[in-house]
Amino acid sequence: MHGPWFVGWLLVALCAATGAYCLLQMRGEPPGPGRRIAGAEALMGWGMAAMAVPSTVLDPRPWGPPAFAAVFAVAAVRALLPVRRGTGPLGHHLHHAVGALAMVYMALAMMTGGTGGHHHTARMAPGRMAGGVPPLTGVLLLYFAVYVVRSGWRLVPMTDGVMDGAGAGPPGAARPRRPELRHACRLSMGIGMCAMLLTL
Repeated sequence: MHGPWFVGWLLVALCAATGAYCLLQMRGEPPGPGRRIAGAEALMGWGMAAMAVPSTVLDPRPWGPPAFAAVFAVAAVRALLPVRRGTGPLGHHLHHAVGALAMVYMALAMMTGGTGGHHHTARMAPGRMAGGVPPLTGVLLLYFAVYVVRSGWRLVPMTDGVMDGAGAGPPGAARPRRPELRHACRLSMGIGMCAMLLTL
């Protein structure tokens, strides 16, 4: 471990890789709710990667935090529109709305934080609150911690089922979808969100 700076770059790599995979998934999805969900997850992954860049390398203030807040406020509204219309999986849309609003919250904390918001800097002591409202941060941490545990729990039997069925089907059959990879990406983003909230 090299301190928060190293953790910041790990988050950048994790979130960027997750966003890239979700983008590939979006391209392979037919038009419909599945493509919109994959697009929202790609946006979340890339947004988290951009916000996790250590401020010692790139300090986005003053223009960065308002831009992040605006982009993810729009993403939250777009995630809630299908809920109002009663289309698409309700749970995914609500989760994406919570995630987007959490990004808005962290972007606003970046504007008020004296050391660059939630960015990882050598000057920030462990546990120091650089910005944000501690009770709200705690609620979001609890939500994403529960989400991570649930995602991990769902991933285990899914992975076992895929391994048991590996090699099934005639030669030359179409390549099966890998739903366990999408769940792993969601798990990774949940872990990344927890890590970013912990540095507020």
